[in-house]
Formats: sequence, C-alpha cells, structure tokens
Amino acid sequence: MSVTSRGVVRRFSILLAFGCAAFAFSHAALAQPYPSKPVRIIVPYTPGGSNDVLARMVAKHMQENLKQPFIVENKPGAAGQIGAEAAAKSAPDGYTLLVAPNDVMTVTPNFNPNGPYDPVNDFEPIGTLGAVPIVLVVNASSPYKSVDELVTAAKSKPGALTYASSGAGGPQHMSAELFASMTGVKMVHVPYKGNVPALTDLLGGQVDVLFSPINSALPHIKSGKLRALAMASDKRVAALPDVPTLTEIGVAGYKSEIWIALFAPARTPKDIVDKLSAEITRMQSQADIREQFSAQGIDPMTASPAQVSSMIKADLARWKAVIKDSGVKAN
Repeated sequence: MSVTSRGVVRRFSILLAFGCAAFAFSHAALAQPYPSKPVRIIVPYTPGGSNDVLARMVAKHMQENLKQPFIVENKPGAAGQIGAEAAAKSAPDGYTLLVAPNDVMTVTPNFNPNGPYDPVNDFEPIGTLGAVPIVLVVNASSPYKSVDELVTAAKSKPGALTYASSGAGGPQHMSAELFASMTGVKMVHVPYKGNVPALTDLLGGQVDVLFSPINSALPHIKSGKLRALAMASDKRVAALPDVPTLTEIGVAGYKSEIWIALFAPARTPKDIVDKLSAEITRMQSQADIREQFSAQGIDPMTASPAQVSSMIKADLARWKAVIKDSGVKAN
C-alpha cells in the first residue's frame, strides 16, 4: 500500500471513530431521563394572579420531586394569547410548559378563530390543577351593598358604571358581559393586563365593579377593603359561606367559572406528558397542598390529559353559543 493510500485509510479511520463517538454521545444525551435540565413554565398573565400562584406551586413540587429547576416565566398580554403562542411554538421536548385557564383555550379562540394558536391541535394537555370560583366585588366604600342595588343603578344610568377585567375575552370580561346580558344592564369595560392591576384600580376607586378570581380578592374581602356581592359559580364556596350565588338572588342559570390546567406543546413525547401528569396527581393528593388550595379559595381538580382534551372541545362549543346569544364582543 502506498504512503498516500495509508494516509487516506488513516484519515477515514479517524473520521469513522469521531462519527461513532459523536453518535454515542448523542444517543447517551437522548437517553438521559427527563428532565435533565431546567424546565420553563410560561404563565400568560402578570405575577400574583391565580395562574401564577398555581404555576409556582407546581414549579416547587416538580423541582423537589424531579430534581431539576422549574422556572416560572410571566408573559402577559392579549388575554393570554402572547404567552400561549410562545408555548405553542416552543420545541416539543418537555422543557417549555404552559399554565393557562380555560378561557385561553376556549373563549379567546372563539373571539379570534384565526389567532396565533389552535387550542386543540397546538397543545398536549397534561392535567388540570384547580378550579377557581369567581366572585363579584365592589370597593368597600361603594354605595352598592347588593346585586339589586348595583343592577338598579346600572339601569338608571346606562353606561355610567365601569367594570374592570384582566383583558378583552378573559374570564372577568366574559363574566361581566354575561351578567350584563342576563340582567339587562349596560356597563363600560375597562381592560387591564391581568387581574392584579384590575384589582388595584378597584381598590383605588378608579373602577366600580370586578368579577375576580376568589383567591385574588379574598384577602381584600377579609380585610374589609372589598365587598363581595355574589358568587358567579353555581354553588357557595367554603371560603365565603355567607355570600350567595347569582342564581340564588335572581339571576337564574348564571354560571361562570375558571379551571386552570398544565399544557405542553403538541407532539411532546407521551412518556413525558404521562410523567408530568402523574406528578400533578401526586401533588394534589398531598394534604399540605390541599390546605394551601383551600386557604386561597382554589378547589383541587384532577383530570387526565384525555379528559382535559374533552373539556376543551366541550367548552369551545359552549362559549361559542354563549358569545353568539349574548352578543359579547372582545372590545
């Protein structure tokens, strides 16, 4: 064999060895158990609200049990669409997750059918985290001490009362517009980037009314800064046992609720989804977690990935009908 031929063979052998080593390294990396690096949990709202609270509880539990950092990242705006889009367009590898309420998956898409994500096809549901009752509140200094007084005032001066929301198409917006439609009142919508700034302006007297997730409003109700007029759910809640439901006080059939779930981008491997789903179920079975939920007015809610998919499809159809019948606009 010539010197040239021996050199070619040697170089080929080196390249072959390098290629095998690279393949072995790549295979080993792929074979690492999930998670093998930090995981990002996107919350499509500002810090401090229901979604943020639950996301941080999930992050703490996952970090303790899966031995990797789980980092919450708040990406608010456009009624949750900015954060949801970011999650939907992330790599489907389990390292970007989304904590989002039902309205991001079932209400906003009805307002914006050509929006930046498809709630059915762009996500893999992992499981529900909890249900958050909604409470109708006014400032403690408000002249309205009952729903009847609020309705009477709103009817006497159409468009004079204002209501805050976490953003157009969000649960506060939908709850208030459904209330307005069913009671025949007209109020002016004042949207914010999240429930926390909406609540801040209600406390400051800049707006008149807010349909708020109970865990955000509860401390201010207990401190006497806010007055709870009614629950938007179909039953009273243990945290506010003396506050009646809207159905009880005459708005027959009214119901608006929030459920919050954990999602991954579509095509995330099933074993990763199943592992995370099992951890969510494990978390909710712990007595201390259930106590934390109860203290904030959040009801634990366990649903499998398949059940969440069914819930999304059912709620998409339900809210489509409600939006059409009530004439609600995402203004």
